[in-house]
Amino acid sequence: MSPAAESSVRSLPDVASHPQTAAAPLDWVGMGEIELPLLLPGPGGAPVQVAARAAAFVNLLRPDARGIHMSRLYLEVERALGAEPLSPGMLRRVLKTFVETHAELSDRAMLRLRFEQLVRRPALASANSGWRAYPVTVTGVYERGQFSLELALEVLYSSTCPASAALARQLIQQRFQQDFPAGEALDHAAVLRWLGSEQGICATPHSQRSRAEVKLRLLPSFQGLPTIDLIDRIEAALATPVQTAVKREDEQAFARLNGENLMFCEDAARRIHAVLDADERVVDFWLRATHYESLHPHNAVAVASKGVAGGYVPG
Repeated sequence: MSPAAESSVRSLPDVASHPQTAAAPLDWVGMGEIELPLLLPGPGGAPVQVAARAAAFVNLLRPDARGIHMSRLYLEVERALGAEPLSPGMLRRVLKTFVETHAELSDRAMLRLRFEQLVRRPALASANSGWRAYPVTVTGVYERGQFSLELALEVLYSSTCPASAALARQLIQQRFQQDFPAGEALDHAAVLRWLGSEQGICATPHSQRSRAEVKLRLLPSFQGLPTIDLIDRIEAALATPVQTAVKREDEQAFARLNGENLMFCEDAARRIHAVLDADERVVDFWLRATHYESLHPHNAVAVASKGVAGGYVPG
């Protein structure tokens, strides 16, 4: 930069540096919805770029300070997230830099990243596969030299109502009694045809697309972000995650899984709770299972937590 240009920059007005009177400290000041590319660890070690939105904040300790240096937050986020894949160590360094570049103004910092984790999923029975996009939010907080990390995930699954299944079975039994009266000899071929007909299977239980939302706090010493591993464990516990490529054999396999895993929202929440509670990487967690009922216009919701995170309201 030429001397004239430097002089011009130095002469630009900076109203944020003017002292403030009769003011108060602020919990957080910064920017939300920053649009940027984010590098994630990919298969084989090669990084994968995804679109993300960031929120970058520091607190403002001094009541006489008009504001913070927002451009410093933005430039550090843009620089760091474009240089290496997302990791707890990288988040900690970014947050520490936030505080260091706001010396005497701030003693804590926060960075929240929202993106979708793409995972290729095989079909249940056929040789096909397809992509699933899982919403993920990573939040890092640096306060007085201590770093904490929170990971939020969403998983879609199917839920078949146990009560509805029992009622449907009862109707099928009643239809069987009508079509095959007691005391008459049963014809194996006739019963087999009946079981494969709409006349025989006269009722089906209701099922619906459902959503599991999980917020968990990881050990500060954990080196990686176990996003896909945690999604896999939650889906395995629920046993009926939504599918991508579906041929008839896949749909039949999905119907079998739903029949073998009848669950209320309470059952789903307890399955997820057991998985997270057994994971040594997870310090604390909160979860919500929402079943978007096909029977009525309102949802069935169950919420569970391990400890401190129980402060989250059901919503």
